[in-house]
Amino acid sequence: MEALNVFSKKLWCVRKQLILFLTPLLLLPLLFVLPVKEGKCLYVVLLMAVFWCTEALPLAVTAMLPVCLFPTMGILPSKKVCPQYFLETNFLFLSGLVMASAIEEWGLHRRIALKVLKIVGVKPAWLILGMMITTSFLSMWLSNTATTAMMLPIANAILESLFGDLQTLKENCKVKEDPEGQSQVKMHVLPSEKQVLTVEDRLDGVERPDQRSPEEIRKEAEYQMKVWKGFLICIPYAASIGGTATLTGTAPNLILVGQLKSYFPECDLINFGSWFIFAFPLMVIFLFVGWIWIALLYGGLNTRLCINKHDEREAAEAKAKAVIDENYKKLGPINFAEGSISFLFILFAVLLFTRDPKFVTGWAILFNKGYVSDAVTGVIIISILFFFPSECPSLRWWTNRQASNTPYVPLLSWKKAQQCVPWNIILLLGGGFAMAKGCEESGLASWIGGHLQPLAQVPPAVAVILIVAFLACFTEFASNTATIIIFLPVIAELAIRVKVNPLYFMIPATTGCSFAFMLPVSTPPNSIAFASGHLMVKDMVKTGFVMNLLGIMCVSLAMNTWAMQMFELHTYPDWAHPLNTTSTQATLPPLNSTG
Repeated sequence: MEALNVFSKKLWCVRKQLILFLTPLLLLPLLFVLPVKEGKCLYVVLLMAVFWCTEALPLAVTAMLPVCLFPTMGILPSKKVCPQYFLETNFLFLSGLVMASAIEEWGLHRRIALKVLKIVGVKPAWLILGMMITTSFLSMWLSNTATTAMMLPIANAILESLFGDLQTLKENCKVKEDPEGQSQVKMHVLPSEKQVLTVEDRLDGVERPDQRSPEEIRKEAEYQMKVWKGFLICIPYAASIGGTATLTGTAPNLILVGQLKSYFPECDLINFGSWFIFAFPLMVIFLFVGWIWIALLYGGLNTRLCINKHDEREAAEAKAKAVIDENYKKLGPINFAEGSISFLFILFAVLLFTRDPKFVTGWAILFNKGYVSDAVTGVIIISILFFFPSECPSLRWWTNRQASNTPYVPLLSWKKAQQCVPWNIILLLGGGFAMAKGCEESGLASWIGGHLQPLAQVPPAVAVILIVAFLACFTEFASNTATIIIFLPVIAELAIRVKVNPLYFMIPATTGCSFAFMLPVSTPPNSIAFASGHLMVKDMVKTGFVMNLLGIMCVSLAMNTWAMQMFELHTYPDWAHPLNTTSTQATLPPLNSTG
């Protein structure tokens, strides 16, 4: 038995190497039982899918496999594969990342966060809402991971001001009455906030006994622990929800745009402005119902939401407000650099939104049709960051001999941008576009679509729910980017086969890939929150399961109401030709009358 345990541990240690060795061998039959080109492409797609899901290779390395496998297997020449790794969609993503780097460099995100928390107040339910609003807004522009990493320390500082030290709180949850019937639980003296937030208005440092009964102490501590968990769990969830609102907010949104341009070149319905008009209301609705669920589950919704009570909780809330106010004051007035970043950030968003918003004429009409894209807009704005001064220029500097002659510092240096930009994600995007191109050129997408014909009997509205539910579950165990890369070509071909507007299936699929709430390993934000040590897996599963259901319902509502009118989803568009026009054209069945 001991030998078996030792052997199993050794197998576990080399599991990635075994996956790398065995997977290509186990997939070899595909090369012989399927049509030649389709079989080869499916072999590469499944190989990459296994490597992505198991992370046997780093995600970015797996994303580069098409560069070597597609040409050598005769699927696609390298001159068609390599350009996929830096399409204009990648430049739009890069511009968003560089803008986020500048915002983080000058601490503008911190000022925004503290200002929102000052506005919403310090009652637990309102603070949870404030945390979710701030996190979701920031994750629209920054990476979900960076937003979560920035917001969690702020949340912990506020929680320590409200409830004291976490360890003391845990001890109070287990408190029992002593033989004399007295509870000698000590009130914790609040520590200084570790490296993030500080407040000078502390208790006098004198420990005093708590005169409440042990049962009262235990119940209050349990309530505070629940609220603490609610604070921590709402941040990664809000980051995932907020990332769906803009094209640059999360990688799957850009995968959708890139694959639409590859499969349906004549489709120009999805750009930064049109996506924002669709996704922002969806984000707001989901954020609100998610807040209601989290606040109900973790004790934030009660009579204290709107009614002031003079008790110990009010004193703790006043102390938390002092923490927020103190640290906002420490930021001082907005300096020239922050003001400049704010202006350029607003200009960045406005220009992207108004380029071609579809419902009105955008400024792109001033240029040759089809010449100016969202990528052009983004690169123009971020280029300014590298030469715009971070201090207000002064003419007196030229005449003042005492002034220092050091070179001016721009808002952002290239060195800082290099450090902050996750180049592996850009390669991952490119790998997705290369895979999509291979599926299109080899005819694999059409071949798969031909085998999905039985699904034509499912009403489209039901199909949307099933697609979102399946991808939301799948992405719990795999990268959301890898998930959408693998399934979007299949979903597009399915839409063509059942003669439904491809956007009616592709948009909810893309959004659903961001709804990974149930497991710590589902997303980096979930992992960061779980790593704090205050959450348990069962907390995330219990909360995340309902969040997934709420997300599915919100997406279904959006697709069948305002999205239906925005993108004319009730009609089958002229631009939706079969993905591989060289393949045998199948007769498309009529739209199911029950849809």
